[in-house]
Amino acid sequence: MIRWVAVGVLACSAGSLWAQPMLETGYNTYGYPGLIDMPAAHARPDGELAFTSSYFQKQLRNTLTFQITPRLSGSFRYANLWDINNADFRFDRSFSLHYEIATETRNRPAIAIGLNDFLGTGVYRSEYLAVSKTLTPRFRVTGGIGWGRFAGIGGFTNPLSIFGDQFRDRETRTGNQGGEVEVDQLFQGDAAFFGGLEYQATDKLSLAIEYSSDAYRLERVSTFDYFAPVNIGATYRLRPGVHLSAHYLYGSELGVQLSFALNPKNPPAFGGLDKGPPPVVPRPAGSARALGWTFEPENRGRIRSDLSVALAATGLELHGLSFGPGTARLEIENDTYVAQAQAIGRAARAMTGIMPASVDTFVIVPVVNGIAGSQITLRREDIEALESDLDGAWKSLARARIETPETPLQPRAGLYPRFEYDLKPYLSPSLFDPDQPVRADFGAELSARYEPAPGFVLKGAVRKKIVGNLDQSTRPSTSVLPRVRSEFNIYEREGDPTIPELVATRFFRAGPELYGRLTLGYLEPHFAGISSELLWKPLDSRLSLGLEVNYVRQREFKQLFGLRSYEIATGHGSAYYDFGNGFTGQLDVGRYLAGDWGATISLDRTFRNGWKIGGFATFTDVSFDDFGEGSFDKGIRITVPISWISGTPTRDTFSTTIRPVTRDGGARLNVSDRLHDLLNDTQKPGLRSGWGRFWR
Repeated sequence: MIRWVAVGVLACSAGSLWAQPMLETGYNTYGYPGLIDMPAAHARPDGELAFTSSYFQKQLRNTLTFQITPRLSGSFRYANLWDINNADFRFDRSFSLHYEIATETRNRPAIAIGLNDFLGTGVYRSEYLAVSKTLTPRFRVTGGIGWGRFAGIGGFTNPLSIFGDQFRDRETRTGNQGGEVEVDQLFQGDAAFFGGLEYQATDKLSLAIEYSSDAYRLERVSTFDYFAPVNIGATYRLRPGVHLSAHYLYGSELGVQLSFALNPKNPPAFGGLDKGPPPVVPRPAGSARALGWTFEPENRGRIRSDLSVALAATGLELHGLSFGPGTARLEIENDTYVAQAQAIGRAARAMTGIMPASVDTFVIVPVVNGIAGSQITLRREDIEALESDLDGAWKSLARARIETPETPLQPRAGLYPRFEYDLKPYLSPSLFDPDQPVRADFGAELSARYEPAPGFVLKGAVRKKIVGNLDQSTRPSTSVLPRVRSEFNIYEREGDPTIPELVATRFFRAGPELYGRLTLGYLEPHFAGISSELLWKPLDSRLSLGLEVNYVRQREFKQLFGLRSYEIATGHGSAYYDFGNGFTGQLDVGRYLAGDWGATISLDRTFRNGWKIGGFATFTDVSFDDFGEGSFDKGIRITVPISWISGTPTRDTFSTTIRPVTRDGGARLNVSDRLHDLLNDTQKPGLRSGWGRFWR
């Protein structure tokens, strides 16, 4: 152990040898930044999302890790364990957090702190402090101190005991349902050192050796022979973001690991398949004052027709167009571009080529489901002057006025009523549930939408499964609560074909900064009824407040038109806060589907290209024992924009929610088109976030 400490001292004093490293910090067998089994101090690139699968002797660990901020990452782990802790087999779910306290510089090592299994059953429960230093561009050393599971080899009295005797001993975890955070046991009990070396042999091959402080006490009883606390590994980069590793572990076992990482900031292919924007057409000098413009009906009709064609060519729909002295007010619907600012920029470009020279001001209003989110006023001369400016995006935002619309929508003649339908494939996944790590259904969905007037929407869908195994879950519900979610497997087994949604919705503006929604019908696969919502969303405020009230009845398992006897009134008061840099926090307080009262805390990160990754946790008046396995509802939700994959502009997305276990406590209605998500990117903070695409 003295050797490892000496190496650490050398690392901290090797500032003169430091250079830009070729080494890439990889993922360890637990799926967070590390060596082989042990942690390292560096972080992964900001925003990276990675899936890691590692296996050695009766242990399979599948981990999803997200680099939440440049320094903080979070991991959700799903492990298949055989012959562990006197059990033949078990699925174990756990969470980890890894925080880089200090980044590496020429004279300072990287320093990180981490928590493992702080919400799980305690199989992997541990904490650590790691230090890593790059000595040469190809060579790095890591040392650290661990607690809990990481104090199994060479343990000694906890150095934190100088702050109090409470750090000296560590109690055995009392529960086995998971979900309980025993904060009073963190960094308690004996501690031990760990460390390792990394060497970049070639551009694609890296080697590592580590001294592990993990004794594998639960596994070594019957799973494998533990001979030495030393691991050796080699990692080969198959392609950017994809790494294959081979390990020789604890003097007796061979292991293999595959890591796949992607970054929402970086699309799979450079560039996209969207058409180029229409050119800005400058007015001839003095033309507006010399010629003027008459407001004759035939001129208006011709302009409206030409602009409708021009907008359609760029993927937008003309909702309405009106004129005033020197001003044209354009209402647009955008089903193409992820960033509303890009749609506004393209609409402004199209207007320069069609509007008479006397029109000096463009007012553009994005319309969503018959609601005007805001109005953006642009001076025509700014559009003409800034198209090729190096700071054109920033300058155009600075000169634009973003305001609450004062004029009601004026849809063009013949726009309503309108009807559209679509036939497309669907994928319905279930990831990391207690019975099987990956299950999914694939099939065809026929959807239709009818809008008789602005703000009125009737829509529905029919699904027919082609292939899948969602119906193979046979675990019976043991819930003592009303079974509002825990019988999901019966719905999957008996419903084919299904009607997942069939609703009539009225969207409206209840005041200058107040929006409303009223939805009636088969709201989601499990419930039908009525859902009402009000959202107070000031145009230029980071804070929004909402109120939702629902009265619903449970649907039959076939998910067609029949209903069951269970019914309930449910609803929430919600607060949304935009922290900036894409982070949005949400607090929902109210009554849930099982009749329990409580609150849900959520944090989501939205990327400018439409990716959205977040997590949530719900705590209600249902006790952990009554809730059952998992103790409380929690999960991870991911939204992937289809345009990121295809390169073709579209606002279509694929969304999924990963829950460690589906129970009845804390269950909320899954009604579509909630107002905050619907309108967020039409308001000033959302428009500012995407304004970099104004000239795209």
